[in-house]
Amino acid sequence: MSDMKGKTVVITGATKGIGKAIAYKFASQGVNVAFTYNSNQEVANEIATALTQEFGVKAKAYPLNILELDEFKPLFLEIDKDFDRIDFFVSNAMIYGRPVVGGYGKFMKLRPAKGLQNIYTATVGAFVRGSQEAATRMQKVGGGAIVTLSSTGNLIYIDNYAGHGTNKAAVEAMSRYAAVELGEMGIRVNAVSGGPIDTDALKAFTNYEEVKAETIKRSAVNRMGSPEDIAGSVYFLCTPEASWVTGQTLVVDGGTTFR
Repeated sequence: MSDMKGKTVVITGATKGIGKAIAYKFASQGVNVAFTYNSNQEVANEIATALTQEFGVKAKAYPLNILELDEFKPLFLEIDKDFDRIDFFVSNAMIYGRPVVGGYGKFMKLRPAKGLQNIYTATVGAFVRGSQEAATRMQKVGGGAIVTLSSTGNLIYIDNYAGHGTNKAAVEAMSRYAAVELGEMGIRVNAVSGGPIDTDALKAFTNYEEVKAETIKRSAVNRMGSPEDIAGSVYFLCTPEASWVTGQTLVVDGGTTFR
């Protein structure tokens, strides 16, 4: 693939799971990494140090609460102080646990004013604000690429997933609108829709073991997806090899949605 060394990616939520795998994938190709964390500064700084020592890139972690959309502007201003360019933006961070109470569960139990609204903010709102800030900087360097993380839970029924699944469908639609309008700035926008990936976020689901067993059963390759499976696809969409790919959703699901 093309030389990506010296470019910079911004990733939201990269202290574990898919986000961490994405950070390592980009760093392994010589891309500098600016990434956010929610609360665990110690772990975030350890990852930044590891990326620098292992791959010789510049890496730094920044705090961000994706439910507070006003934090995106000061976040990027801080990144500006440490990095001289931004080429890629990956909207990855998600919420689970207490903030999604009222948004995770059966349809009749959903509470739009509580957890459901939080899921929208963390999924669609965070993608919009992060992409807006990133795009203004990408334009200065002649363009770039934006990728948002989605889920096949917006294509097939997953128990208790209505709140997340519908918002993943929404962010995919938003990414297509962004692709049209940012294309004239030399910026491509795509989504990666993953099947169930074995992460802490999935383990937080009350029916994790059931989901895991069903995923393996449905998968054409007879296994769960890993964070690295998603990271490779996100990276590809940011490379020049994908220069004519925009406004698309790349489904990475081990064949679980067509069986």
